[in-house]
Formats: sequence, structure tokens, C-alpha cells
Amino acid sequence: MPKRVLFIMSDTGGGHRAAAEAIRDALIAKYGDEVQCQMVDGFRHYSPFPFKYMPEFYPWLINHSKSSWGVGYKLSNTRRRAKVAAQAIYLTAEKRLKRMLREYPADVVVSVHSVLTHLAMQAMMAQEKRPPFVVVVTDLVSTHMFWYDRRADRTLVPTLPALERGLEAGIKAEQMRITGLPVHPQFEKKLLDKAVARQQLGWDANLPAILMVGGGEGMGPLYKVARAINSRKLKCQLIIIAGRNKTLKEKLEESDWNQPVKVYGFVTDMPKLMAAADILVTKAGPATISEAAIAGLPLILFDAIPGQEEGNVDFVVENKAGEYAPTPKQVADAAQQWLSEGAAGLKRRSDAARSIAKPNAVWEIAEEIWEYAHKPAITTNRRNILKDVVERSKLLNSLQSLTD
Repeated sequence: MPKRVLFIMSDTGGGHRAAAEAIRDALIAKYGDEVQCQMVDGFRHYSPFPFKYMPEFYPWLINHSKSSWGVGYKLSNTRRRAKVAAQAIYLTAEKRLKRMLREYPADVVVSVHSVLTHLAMQAMMAQEKRPPFVVVVTDLVSTHMFWYDRRADRTLVPTLPALERGLEAGIKAEQMRITGLPVHPQFEKKLLDKAVARQQLGWDANLPAILMVGGGEGMGPLYKVARAINSRKLKCQLIIIAGRNKTLKEKLEESDWNQPVKVYGFVTDMPKLMAAADILVTKAGPATISEAAIAGLPLILFDAIPGQEEGNVDFVVENKAGEYAPTPKQVADAAQQWLSEGAAGLKRRSDAARSIAKPNAVWEIAEEIWEYAHKPAITTNRRNILKDVVERSKLLNSLQSLTD
């Protein structure tokens, strides 16, 4: 009988699903018919209003009120406040989460979403026996306390700062392991030689290529950044990914440019694009940084989600894998400086970016999950009903104290 793996995620940003899919495909590639994987959006399908709309609300909030998000992120980012907030959400979703576990029986449960980590753990603790629980942290450096639950059997983190954060949360060192962020196992395999990639894409074989990415939705100041670089009349070619933003794509295509420019919509061949490029201009998303590192592509970061991605910027800059340039002018300045260093300078920066890569992370994570899938179910020693009532009373008092 195949081992059953349940991934709990949510489409609040593309990174959670991508991480789950990467690990799932690594498990299938390695263990074939011996493994059976299921992915569940815990917010969309097993939470009440308003949490069921988090996949829609999160990108809207990030794109329209980043400062508010940053304030909320930092205010909730303590052990006590994170626990109280998670418990409050659990009280509204308890029945649905327990139903989720009944509908998807598993030999191991894997959380790739910070908020859903505690909720899933709490629901499993209500069972007489529960499967092993593995947490795969998909934020890179600035990890929220939501990620860390001391009852989890294994917590896999991408970086040393993420592990140190877990220690602050009270998790024992032996419960954690630094693996890196899971990048799809096909990503590295699809990285072509630069010359071959450029030939297939129809790019200029000789001009340095600046790849610009604003995420799947093409959000952020991508147009202004591109025009700032254009104003410098640099000897390069610009490759701009507009994503699903058709208005942005049309605007870019209708503009006049001082160098060769190619504009793409939503793409599915990012490994080839990264292999063909020399510089990546993008926001500080953890998945993008991890992929760029594997491709040896140095980064100019023009944006970061407050709180959540600020540590990513420090990580890139401190390791000389890139530079932070929060305005279009600063991006253009950085691009001009990098290009002025010639091929040797770009090679040096490429090597620095590759030095932070962890291309084997997804395989190491898959192996850990496979190991835990073979462990026996764990007796939870469920608390009796009276103790549950006491705990809920304490929670309500904690919520009241936070609002006073």
C-alpha cells in the first residue's frame, strides 16, 4: 500500500503551492507508485468567512497596503501573540479542519504555510492518534512565529537565521534541520548553456541580458524601472516578464526603447530565461531568490514585502549575491555599474549568487518526509473536555488582554 502524504497549503501567494508541488514531484520521482500525495488549500476549503477568502485578500493587501501588512506582521510576530492569533482562528475553523483530516487520511502531514501550521497541529492533537507532522518553512529568512510549533515532529528550514528563529520559539535544535528552500526538481535539469538558451529564445548572442520579473501578476513598479534603465542607453538587452498583466504588456510593447527589448506575458520556461540572462531585476521573493541562486544569476532587488521579505534583502546583499535598489533610479544606477565591470564582473557576481544555492534541498526534504511517512502513528493523550474548556477560557482572556 502506498504511503499517503498530505500537503497543507494555501494560495496566499504562489510560493506555498510551488513548494508543495516541488516536494510532491520529488517524492513521486524518487518513490514512484510507493507514494500517494494530496494537496489541500486549508484556507479556501476548510476555513469559514473571512479566512476562506485569504487567497484573494492576501495579494490585494500586499499590492494596495503593504505598510498595513508590515505593521500587522510585526505586531503578531511574538510567541505569545502568534499563539493567541492562531488559536483564535482555530476556534472558528475547528470542525472544518477535523473534517479535512478525516477526508484525507495520511501517513504523514506536511505544512508549507505558516498560519496553517498551528491549525493543522491543533486539529491532529484532537485525535486519539495522529500521523507524524513535518513543517517545511517556505519563507527564507524573516520567518514569522506562526511557522514554529513545538509539537511538530520535524521542522525543515531554509537558512541559519530561520533555524535561530525556531530556537527562539522554543523548538529544540534536534527537531530542526537546514535544508534550503524546495525548488522544483526539474528546474536545475532545465538550465541550459547560456549560448544555447539564447539561441532558442532568439536573444542577441553578444549583448548582456537584463531579465526583469514582477511576479506572475506583473505587479510593482516594473514599467518605471524598465524606463529608468532605458534612459541610460546601456549596451544591453532588456527582457521583461509582464506576467498576466495584459495592460502592462501592451504598454511595454508600445514604448520606444534605446536597446533591444523582448516583452513576455506569463511564462512557464523560467529556467531557460534565467540561464540566458546575466542580471535579474525583481522583488525579494524567496522562491525567485532560490531559483536565481541555482542559475547563478545575480539579483538587483527593487522591492520587498515589509517584515516578511526584509531579511531576504539582507541575506542577498550580505552574501554579495545582489544589491538592493528600492527606486527606479537606484536600479538603473546598479545596472549601469554592473555592466561597466564587464564580463569578469558579471562572472564574479554570478559565482557569488551560486554560492548561496541549495539545489538538493527538494530531494533532502522529500527524503525526510518519506522517513516520517514510515513512522507509526503517535498517541496524543487527548485532554479531557473539562481541560479543553479551561484552555478556551484562557484563550478568550488572552484575546481580551491584547485588545485592552
